[in-house]
Amino acid sequence: MLVFSQFVSMLTLLKERLAEEGIEYCYLDGSTTDRGAVVEKFQKNATIPVFLISLKAGGVGLNLTGADTVIHFDPWWNPAVEDQATDRAHRIGQTKVVTSYKLITRDTVEEKILLLQNRKREIIQATIGGEEEFAATLNWDEIQELLA
Repeated sequence: MLVFSQFVSMLTLLKERLAEEGIEYCYLDGSTTDRGAVVEKFQKNATIPVFLISLKAGGVGLNLTGADTVIHFDPWWNPAVEDQATDRAHRIGQTKVVTSYKLITRDTVEEKILLLQNRKREIIQATIGGEEEFAATLNWDEIQELLA
């Protein structure tokens, strides 16, 4: 499983708990010097069940098909950043169904961030949907005029 957090301090707490429980893990944040080696270790060793990843450091450029579960420990205000992080498990070569979870507690700032994310998604969808609707209303003469 991939566990993303925007807070390195949270990842540190998770590392401590995993160590206490004797659960092996991989770890990546902005200070990781050899990202490739850490990724390779996780990808090639099925006995490592958890990869703790800083959202910013691990949200792009990684292929993590060894995971079939993605957990966002805390939400980020920009849903595209979370989507990019989740996509690390949805790469070419993935053979498993990937399930993604967001940990949200009722009546917290995390819940408010989730609402903000949903509003941002609605705005983006309205913008994209608006373009599709506009394109659908063009007739052949208007299309030819655009290309002339």
